[in-house]
Amino acid sequence: MQWTVGKVRITQIIEGETIGSTRFILPQVGPDEVHALPWLMPEFATPEGRLKMSIHALVVETPTQKIIVDTCLGNDKQGRSVPTWNNLHTPFLENMAAAGFAPESIDTVLCTHLHVDHVGWNTKLVDGRWVPTFPNARYVFGRQEYDYWKTHSDTEAHIAVFNDSVKPIADAGLADLVASDAQLSDEITLIPTPGHSPGHMSVHIRSAGEGALLTGDAAHHPVQMAHLDWSSTADADPLQSAVSRRALFSRFADTPTLVIGGHFGAGRISREGGAFRFAALQH
Repeated sequence: MQWTVGKVRITQIIEGETIGSTRFILPQVGPDEVHALPWLMPEFATPEGRLKMSIHALVVETPTQKIIVDTCLGNDKQGRSVPTWNNLHTPFLENMAAAGFAPESIDTVLCTHLHVDHVGWNTKLVDGRWVPTFPNARYVFGRQEYDYWKTHSDTEAHIAVFNDSVKPIADAGLADLVASDAQLSDEITLIPTPGHSPGHMSVHIRSAGEGALLTGDAAHHPVQMAHLDWSSTADADPLQSAVSRRALFSRFADTPTLVIGGHFGAGRISREGGAFRFAALQH
């Protein structure tokens, strides 16, 4: 999928898609909850009431930059807490190249946060070593996020992710640590949206009078727009993530802003009662 926002072009590169295996992320959601929100279908849920989600990267082309936002799971990784995320061999880089983005053409990698499914392709395995996948890029990490993951060894899985997908970037001198509200360019400003992780950031794009919001994992699925308090099991601070969701969606509801999730496609947010609904962008 591809979208245009002023002079900016956004291209979705999908690594994987899933239907219905999301109860471990959002255990509050079953078929009844989905059917109560008919606007979720067919784009974000099946007629049977099963959620649709994807793991994808977003390539953002501005007049001066080629940026990849979040880099999925990556190949050949070990020590992941989800067994099926180990030893992947997906054609992600080939799909990127087919879309016109060779790794060498990317000049910025921006991670909304440092969870396993957002940093994996930061590196690739070459002769037994993890090396930067995008050799000509600066890698932008939130300073608060980076400092947290560097100093907190919560689980062996977190250690593995940091050591194979984040630390090699810092060791190569390619990491730029920024404030969670930094302005990265004329078109791109970060928005602090903590909760899912301590330093989680969303991405605001503005160009030629148009705007887009890349939510990252401030919400994992549009169902959370209708139920702001339904936090993911992956959220470090469920109460704070709900606060961040309400603030973020309140800011962009009932505006022309194109909204693209970290695990769902594009649409626009509108207010509905005390919460929000999401209208998928018609292809």
